[in-house]
Amino acid sequence: MWIAFAVASAAFAGLTSILAKIGVRHADSNLVTALRTVVVFVASWLMVLMVGSAGQLATVDATTIWFLVLSGLTTGASWLCYFRALKLADVNVVVPVDRSSVVMTGLFGMVLLGETDSLPTRLLGLAVLGFGTWLMVSRQLTGVVGARGRGWLAYAIASAGFASLTTILAKVGIVGVESNLGTAIRTSVVLVMAWLVAGVSGAIPGLPAMSRRDLWFIVLSGLATAASWLCFFRALQEGPASVVVPIDKLSILFTVAFSALVLGERLSRRASIGLILLVGGTLLLLV
Repeated sequence: MWIAFAVASAAFAGLTSILAKIGVRHADSNLVTALRTVVVFVASWLMVLMVGSAGQLATVDATTIWFLVLSGLTTGASWLCYFRALKLADVNVVVPVDRSSVVMTGLFGMVLLGETDSLPTRLLGLAVLGFGTWLMVSRQLTGVVGARGRGWLAYAIASAGFASLTTILAKVGIVGVESNLGTAIRTSVVLVMAWLVAGVSGAIPGLPAMSRRDLWFIVLSGLATAASWLCFFRALQEGPASVVVPIDKLSILFTVAFSALVLGERLSRRASIGLILLVGGTLLLLV
């Protein structure tokens, strides 16, 4: 079942990027992140109440709490960087860089968690993923596509790095706690962090000026994120991080399809080859 949860996580994550891109167009990215986190926070704790795991909170040991808090902090940092990058560049170039976190996670999973089954195949898969990512964004790096500068790249890379740390910390922290409860605890940390950043950056006063349409898209993206998280951490609890993460990162297929249909973003031939390599590298990691 953990494979099914990982695939569902990918589908919801792909939808999240498109909805968030629409919502972030006319708003401060830090404020968008904070608003989305409220939705995810409410949805995750409602799920905890539905499955009846709230009573386990008192029995969670301190070590687990610390790892979940740390993973929440890295999640918040990843989100803030990701949505800033999404505001500055097209979805089709931001998402591949962000999804390169799978390479880092795969390496960390091998070194730190001892996930070394089929090591040669996994290393080949990670190499293919890395090359595919480069093909998808290389034209943007040379300035052929878009003219908004390269500031988005630093944010996208930071997003990938923090996302990788999130997965490893959450993999350790999710042991000994029900997955929905673990997700809710992490989300609580992200909520506090996101609103602190929004306040410090002076983004909160812009809330009344946001259009109702943008708010709806932000809410919908938050709901999609909540669904993705709940599925992802359920899969992570039962399956190996070095396999769950690659499946989740197949969300890029959904993202590319939705961005073409909704946003009119098209892939070049070079980027299309990169996308094929990303999928191929992911499948190698599942062997």
